[in-house]
Amino acid sequence: MSTTLTRGLSPVRAALDNGAVVLVQQTAIAPAVTINAAFRAGGVYESAGHPGLAFLTGRLVDRGTERRTADVIAEELDDLGVALRVTGSRHLLTLSCTCLAEDFDAVLSVITDVGRRAVFPEAEIAKRRGESVTAIRQDDDNPAIRAGDAMSRLLYGVDHPYGRPAKGTVQDLESFTRADLVGFYGERFRPATLSLAIVGDVVPENAIARARLELDDWTGGVVPEAAIPPPQTASGRREIRIDMPGKSQADIAYGFVAIRRLDPRYYAYWMMNHILGQYGLGGRLGDNIRERQGMAYYAFSSFDASVGDGPLMIRAGVDPANVGRAVDAIDFEVRRMGTEGPTAEEVDDTRRYLIGSIPRMLETNASIAVFLQTSEQFGLGMDFDQRLPEHLQAVTLEQVRAAAAGVLNPDQAAIAIAGPPDSR
Repeated sequence: MSTTLTRGLSPVRAALDNGAVVLVQQTAIAPAVTINAAFRAGGVYESAGHPGLAFLTGRLVDRGTERRTADVIAEELDDLGVALRVTGSRHLLTLSCTCLAEDFDAVLSVITDVGRRAVFPEAEIAKRRGESVTAIRQDDDNPAIRAGDAMSRLLYGVDHPYGRPAKGTVQDLESFTRADLVGFYGERFRPATLSLAIVGDVVPENAIARARLELDDWTGGVVPEAAIPPPQTASGRREIRIDMPGKSQADIAYGFVAIRRLDPRYYAYWMMNHILGQYGLGGRLGDNIRERQGMAYYAFSSFDASVGDGPLMIRAGVDPANVGRAVDAIDFEVRRMGTEGPTAEEVDDTRRYLIGSIPRMLETNASIAVFLQTSEQFGLGMDFDQRLPEHLQAVTLEQVRAAAAGVLNPDQAAIAIAGPPDSR
């Protein structure tokens, strides 16, 4: 890492007149540049009757523009040794790549062209629709994915944007027309939804000037944000089992609705989750289920606070014969953490670990780009990396215990188990 970054990030932010935001961080990690163009065009912006529309749009957005065919896009990027990735989440659809610094202007031109002028040719729609249907069928044969999706439905309900299947169903994808894709793209791919992060061996003023050249003449009105409703009220412990004959492993998804990212309790929840299922080889969960009982191929928890109330999820993959024991072990650790909370030593160890890991979060141009865009998305400020240790230092043992007590109750858990019918 460059000596500049050891003292913290120093990004330059430019808000264009059309609403686009450009974030630039100069680094000396390598003579390369990462470009991330993140649009607020994820699945939460679909209508309830069109799950999977954002996913299919992402699969097609780079398959031709008003200026370049799909083959021309591929050839231009291949000639420069660049692979364009299109990734989607509940809230964002992101175009990202890394190129040599000397090729920055040319690559940025291609990415902004895709973001501004995609045309969705019918031939490409047919091809990518077929690939997407195959991807859904592969997911349907994956116990871990089936369990996770089922748990989300239990937590949020099928009508909530966090409970709908991110890729839709086969029937959904087969029903979408070109007009549906063009309409969603035209509504969500606008300058006002764009956060463009440029990180690497670039002079910020030059990078911003180049971004202005590509984006300044792009017009589009203000786009309304999606309203994320509160999740359904939990009604006791809920459990679903998904029989998947022929599988050798059972996957468990066990979860709760937690809080939003901007909730002031966020840092206490983050530390609590780390103690529960992240620290070392999987926190308390990993120590119990993997290390002491030897039951799980994997066991961990994750905390995904977002624009809406995000989930706290516990995941485990076990031998089908050990499902019951594994769920009992999860119940035990969840109840113990919820009623007793962590120890002072656990909180202090976790605090030191998380603060010490901040530089590792910013080791690559790609990770810096994501960090800056997350800071922009939630209005955390461009100096958030320097203030983050203060947030963690301010968390007390009592606040972490209150976070655990507020969410961890096995009697309110949503549990989905996918595996062979004899899982027990």
